[in-house]
Amino acid sequence: MKTLINLMKDESGASAAEYALILAIVGSIIAIAAITLGNAVGNAMNSAATCVNSKGATNYTANC
Repeated sequence: MKTLINLMKDESGASAAEYALILAIVGSIIAIAAITLGNAVGNAMNSAATCVNSKGATNYTANC
């Protein structure tokens, strides 16, 4: 019976669960940031490609 009471009072597992929760939150934030950054870079590359293809090398303007 004492073993069961000691197991119920033990709080060492709670810290591991808290670390796992923090790790999941940080991982999610990193994943969202990577996806957002990837989309931004992709849009910039598509815009640059469209500019180059539509204007050509001889008609370049700074505000393409």
